[in-house]
Amino acid sequence: MAHTIGIDLGTTNSALAYISESGAIELASIPQLIDAGEVRAEPLLPSFLYLPGPNEFGEDALRLPWAQENVIVGKFAQRRGLENSGRLVASAKSWLSYSGVDRSAALLPWQAPEGVSTISPVEASSRYLRHLRDAWDHAHPDAPFEQQDVLVTVPASFDEVARELTQKAAEQAGYRNLTLLEEPQAAFYAWLGRHANWRELVGVGDLVLVIDIGGGTTDFSLIAVTEHSGDLQLERVAVGEHILLGGDNIDLALAHAVAARLTEGGRRIDKFQLQALWNHCRAAKEKLLEPGSAATEMPVTILGKGSGLVGGSIKAALTRDDVARVLEGFFPSVAADEFPQKRRGGLLELGLPYAADAAVTRHLARFLATARQGAAVRPTHVLFNGGVLHSPFVRERLLQVLQSWYGQPVKALEGEDLMHAVARGAAYYGAARRGAGVRIRGGISRSYYVGIESAMPAVPGIAPPVKALAVAQFGMEEGTDVRVPGRPFGLVTGEPAEFRFFSSAVRKDDASGEVIEDLRGDLEEMSPMQVELTGAAGLVPVTFETVVTETGLLQLWCVAADGRRWKLEFNVREKVTA
Repeated sequence: MAHTIGIDLGTTNSALAYISESGAIELASIPQLIDAGEVRAEPLLPSFLYLPGPNEFGEDALRLPWAQENVIVGKFAQRRGLENSGRLVASAKSWLSYSGVDRSAALLPWQAPEGVSTISPVEASSRYLRHLRDAWDHAHPDAPFEQQDVLVTVPASFDEVARELTQKAAEQAGYRNLTLLEEPQAAFYAWLGRHANWRELVGVGDLVLVIDIGGGTTDFSLIAVTEHSGDLQLERVAVGEHILLGGDNIDLALAHAVAARLTEGGRRIDKFQLQALWNHCRAAKEKLLEPGSAATEMPVTILGKGSGLVGGSIKAALTRDDVARVLEGFFPSVAADEFPQKRRGGLLELGLPYAADAAVTRHLARFLATARQGAAVRPTHVLFNGGVLHSPFVRERLLQVLQSWYGQPVKALEGEDLMHAVARGAAYYGAARRGAGVRIRGGISRSYYVGIESAMPAVPGIAPPVKALAVAQFGMEEGTDVRVPGRPFGLVTGEPAEFRFFSSAVRKDDASGEVIEDLRGDLEEMSPMQVELTGAAGLVPVTFETVVTETGLLQLWCVAADGRRWKLEFNVREKVTA
């Protein structure tokens, strides 16, 4: 039997939903280790992987219903990492988006202690996806996973390299019929799936702001309600930049708040204990913010230095007041023109490129100002998604800030379970592709360009200037192709050459074939590609064809007059420069 499966590959939690025989969207329970030798089905799979040391566990302690594993994925990995953070892989999804490292290299856990094996962000992501596949096959032996249509979600702000790496991780996990979908769109699809009367709730001219704040990232998108031939249509019109700011940052701030109290009491903790406190505060915060929770504080306990004994432990507490104070710092009331502060340091420790400014509201102000592009942009509705937005304080503060900017209320669209909306929406989209639902016109979330070296006389010490040729315009739909108009360019064949690529989430009106002379400002350079194309050494006049595949990946073809074709694919192994 054919199903449509939607998977939310989250920074902190992953989920799986599917279309049942009745046509309803169902959530899958995911068997996973919750302790050594103990398996239980849970509604979410925490996106954590623990790499056990030699002889850390006995025989069969890591056995799952379908296999004996050598690593731990999910809830037990998250819990075990509280005790030994040096073996815990976390935030693999954030590392997939970071172009400053070779994302296919074994670098996680980041700065792992000596003797701890490491894996790549791609392999970690593949492990989570494989666990979901195996869980499905265990529960549905008559409907093998590889025969199903599968939708895996990615942040709207993921560039082509991060998307391709996600697809690579899925293929390594045995995924076959795969399509990628942007998370904010998936969240909106989940809302559509729950509201058959959506045309009565929004109308022509309305603009929906999707705010998605998860464990590791913050994403903003704008979806416009338009009309065509008398029918309402939905169109994604703007996507924000990739902001590494989310629940992880809040949990670290809570850890510092608790550590400050310990310091005042005469207890000092080192960086390893702070890491453990960070993980414990995450768990304590989630319990405090659980719907219906009346608790005013939760205990937090970490091991003392040099001791694994209970008597050597350090005990503290995380309070609701701590959470309220920290959230105020992440969601301050700001003016509409108050944008994020820039990083000032000249030397930075290597690691994830976290946002320099922790104020989500300032990032939102910049997004809306950038999306405006000279025209008035005023969201009429907002749709919340992501675990951070479980907090009523956060939702209410964001609505208050938006109202202060526009002088009138912005209406919140009633959603659903914030932890499962993306997976449910991905399943809905799979059905919509077959005509069983409403589709959002979206396409690619950036405009893309290829670098063209200018023809000019050689000058000592000065490199020839590079122009950017637009090859794919913002919004180009999946499953379409376009022949790039304009004169031919010379393609270097038969010898090693470097190809440069650029993208922009801001320049939405650059049609294919336009040449950008000034590369400064709105263009972001992507990873270069170094390759030797087949053929005799020399220059071959070519024109370009751009294809956006059904899976949402971009391909650039160089086409010679005699019919020869070369495909330039975005490099999935980053060139890291010193």
